[in-house]
Amino acid sequence: MRVLKKNLRGDEGEIALLPESLDDLWHLQHLIERGDLVFALSHRKVPTIADKVRPEKMERKTVRLGIKVEDIEFHVYSNWLRLHGIIKSGIDVGAYHTLNIEVGTDLSILKYHWRPDLLARIDEAVSESQRPKVVLALVEEGEATIGILRQFGVQMAAELRMGSGKGSGEDTRATFMRNVADAIDQTAQDGAEVILAGPGFAKEDLKKVIDSSYPELAKRIAMDDASSIGRSGFQEVLRRGAVKSVLESSRIAREAKLIEDLFREISKDGKAAYGIKEVQTALNYGAIETLLVLDELARRGRVDETMREVGNARGKVVIFSSEFEPGERLRALGGVAALLRFKIV
Repeated sequence: MRVLKKNLRGDEGEIALLPESLDDLWHLQHLIERGDLVFALSHRKVPTIADKVRPEKMERKTVRLGIKVEDIEFHVYSNWLRLHGIIKSGIDVGAYHTLNIEVGTDLSILKYHWRPDLLARIDEAVSESQRPKVVLALVEEGEATIGILRQFGVQMAAELRMGSGKGSGEDTRATFMRNVADAIDQTAQDGAEVILAGPGFAKEDLKKVIDSSYPELAKRIAMDDASSIGRSGFQEVLRRGAVKSVLESSRIAREAKLIEDLFREISKDGKAAYGIKEVQTALNYGAIETLLVLDELARRGRVDETMREVGNARGKVVIFSSEFEPGERLRALGGVAALLRFKIV
């Protein structure tokens, strides 16, 4: 994410942004809220001037429009964000229009109130964009799954299975390993770091294939263990903080560690609070060190004041993605929880 312009008076004003990745579009989904005024280039049908030869017809033109947002749609597999609302600036004021925001579409967001967590999210998106991409490759005998670590979770990139190879006379396992190695190489372009994990010895055999066929890729691979492949395997790798030097700065790994810390404190009736009532009590005592808030709750504005007070008391506020396991576990606790400086008796 690039910040093109920031013009704020207090917590009100305009910030212009340029999304540079799918992660940035995901961040925008949570930055933009209903009631915001958003400006971007778009296509709008306008009437052409009629002449004697051609009847009047509609022509699509590129125009800059400002809409008051009513609906927000993010489609991770289509790589676009749609903002639907009433045109407030530009042509056809008062009509409904949809802005299609893609990677490389610059836009301006005007808010009456930029909450501290929203400004922090922009800073985080800018910082995350400067870090290398991480690919998780999990393999066991006859199956492999490859995912890309995003700031909102792991995006599945490929799933491979070994064919039977009956009657072909071909070493199907060797072919399978070569296919997996090629898929990892294709996914881990532009210098991405790779974590190769899985149960058993298949991952070591795959590493040998990569060492011989993809020496440049081999330099970027870190090995680890996992008891399964697929999404549960991804979550296991993240939950354990595998290959800390690679994952310690990623958003989803931080969320996984925080939720584990929280449940550990809860299990021993320690320095933790969850649910709006308990968290508010802890806030009144000045006990909150880290506030954990589900993004859905933050968007509805139900804990705005709590987040502001925690920040003012030099506590940390972490917004959890509802699209991955740590967020799902936080939702089960009411969507808000806190790690405390001391236990509330």
